[in-house]
Amino acid sequence: MEKKYPLPPFTLETALQKVQLAEDAWNSQDPEKISKAYTIDSEWRNRDKFVNGREEIVNFLAGKWKKERNYKLKKEYWAHTDNRIAVRFEYEYMDEKGNWFRAYGNENWEFDENGLMAKRYASINDLSITEEQRKLK
Repeated sequence: MEKKYPLPPFTLETALQKVQLAEDAWNSQDPEKISKAYTIDSEWRNRDKFVNGREEIVNFLAGKWKKERNYKLKKEYWAHTDNRIAVRFEYEYMDEKGNWFRAYGNENWEFDENGLMAKRYASINDLSITEEQRKLK
C-alpha cells in the first residue's frame, strides 16, 4: 500500500511538514510527481474545475503550466485537525501574452490513513500585476 509521510493524525509539526512538501512538489511543476501525493480517486475543486483521480490531475496540471509560465508558489499553514489541513497560498505566473498575475487562495485538504490527499478544495482569485510588482522569484 502506498504511503505518503507524514501520516495523519497530524501534529502541528507534521502538518507544517505536509504543507512544505506540497509547496515543493507544486514548484517542481512535475504533474506525475505531484499526482502521487493524491489518492487514485482523489476529488478536487480548483476554481470552477472539478477534477477526479490521478489521470485527470496529471492532465489538469500539464494544461495549467502550459498557460501559467514562470510559476512560483508559496503556501502558508492555516490550521489542521486529525486528517485535515487548511492553507492559504499565493503564486505568480506569466500568461502566454507576457502578462503577470498573482493568484491568492485557500485550500482545504483531507487525507486518508496512508497520508494521500483524498480531497482538495481550492478557492483562487487572480490579480493582474506588473513584472516589477512580483514578490516571488
